[in-house]
Amino acid sequence: MKTICLSIVFSVLTLASMAQSTLSGNWQGLLIRDGATIQQSTIIYLSLPSSEKEFIGKTREEIFETELFAVKKMKGSANGKNMSFQQTFIEKKKTNSKTIWCMLSATLTYTDSTGYLEGRYTSTDCRSSRGKIILYRSTEAFPDIEKSPPSQTWFSTFVSDYGKGYFSPEIRKKERDNFKFLPIYFEYDLAEIKPEYHDFLIRLIRVVNGHSDLRIKVTGHTDADGSDHYNLDLSKRRAEAIIQFFTTHGLSKDRLEIDFKGESAPVDDNLTPEGKQHNRRVDFSFI
Repeated sequence: MKTICLSIVFSVLTLASMAQSTLSGNWQGLLIRDGATIQQSTIIYLSLPSSEKEFIGKTREEIFETELFAVKKMKGSANGKNMSFQQTFIEKKKTNSKTIWCMLSATLTYTDSTGYLEGRYTSTDCRSSRGKIILYRSTEAFPDIEKSPPSQTWFSTFVSDYGKGYFSPEIRKKERDNFKFLPIYFEYDLAEIKPEYHDFLIRLIRVVNGHSDLRIKVTGHTDADGSDHYNLDLSKRRAEAIIQFFTTHGLSKDRLEIDFKGESAPVDDNLTPEGKQHNRRVDFSFI
């Protein structure tokens, strides 16, 4: 009985620890001031080194395409997917006559489906400074060193991706890694895409568009009925139909590669109607 009780206590403590540590780590994103556009956002990095409910961390704010920045200490609390923080003092900064680094407080919530930590911020000393804060998990170290400022090349990409409704890089990577390809089957001697496959193809477009370095190969096939020459052409027309669907729905042609193999690469025999149906297809692969 004691062993069972100890196991239950250990499990509860483990789950509690996991809930508290969900938000620990480094984050980066934007402070979007009320009344401003997302392109006018201030860059923000946030470091939560602790898995405790109460934490002490740091933020770094930057003005895009300038050398202006401020690294601030903060304190806050986290509970599962919710957190709040308040900046306490500025450790170091680079400023000019037009820049005021305000002390901020914020309340944020992490959303599993999007991978974003989002909420609202206000200022404790600048009454007009308030707006939206949006962060995503960073794979880089917190940029705490003035002599080695971080690259801001991600800023424009993130502004564009967020505007298109894309999920965070972390979630998009999981989508890509876990994406399951399905063959698109065609009717006998036809190259028209059935409407039942449209949703799958749209999801595939979203995955590819979510990764600037990702391309997709589209390969057409046929069953064994007909001549080799005819089937090679039919498999090409089937692959081209998919390419046309992709480009019509927002996937750039330079992200696509076409291939067609006629009847030379069957996945089933050509002795039954079912086997032939399996061979009348288009396949996909990431490249």
